[in-house]
Amino acid sequence: MKTIGQFLLLIAVLFCSVSVYSQTVDEIISKHLDAVGGKEKLTGVTSVHMEGTVEVMGTSGTTKSTILNGKGSRTESELGGQQVVNVYTDKGGWQINQFAGMSDPQAMPDEQFKAGEDQIYFEPFLDYTARGGKAELVGQEKVGTVSAHKIKYTNKDGAVTNYYIDPTSFQVIQVSAISNNMGQEVEVKSTYSDFQKTDYGVVVPRAVDIDFGGQFSLSSKIQKVDINQPVDASIFEMKK
Repeated sequence: MKTIGQFLLLIAVLFCSVSVYSQTVDEIISKHLDAVGGKEKLTGVTSVHMEGTVEVMGTSGTTKSTILNGKGSRTESELGGQQVVNVYTDKGGWQINQFAGMSDPQAMPDEQFKAGEDQIYFEPFLDYTARGGKAELVGQEKVGTVSAHKIKYTNKDGAVTNYYIDPTSFQVIQVSAISNNMGQEVEVKSTYSDFQKTDYGVVVPRAVDIDFGGQFSLSSKIQKVDINQPVDASIFEMKK
């Protein structure tokens, strides 16, 4: 009887494992969209503005980002009097990096733009197929103590980003991609936590830790989130 009981327990464990892995990428993405706020709420997001603090190697500063959904995104950080600006639009991108001696706006390299062009969308998985994106479930992978669903996302220009979704909360807890840093390819990992619902009804992570291939890392905490506030589209234009 003991042997039969152990056998039945093994079958139950295997069945549960199969149930976890039998979820399709569409089902996981659907649950993720529900967890963030639902398609109806997400479709209603026209703009997002966030402000917070950032810390890099013991130096603290400020950061703010603005998304005009589907049109443009701008992230601006200041540390020790030095400014870093990254802007993506539906037509191209530009940047300022005073740490690299770049004080004037410069057009973003094509490869860098293609890798980050989906940043103009508040929720990249909303209607991603209509934008030419493809998502593939490639299994599960550990993110800290969580065995997260790993989704390989390829955008319309062939750039690949890996998304890791918590199987319990269905929030994206990590994003990784290969980035070209001064001629060297490095894996950039962004790990998200402290998920909070906004007054509008969508959930955003209030903390992110970014690792640049083990070379250096930064931590950011968001104190302010505004949804659907007016945005001056000129902030996305590269000044000459």
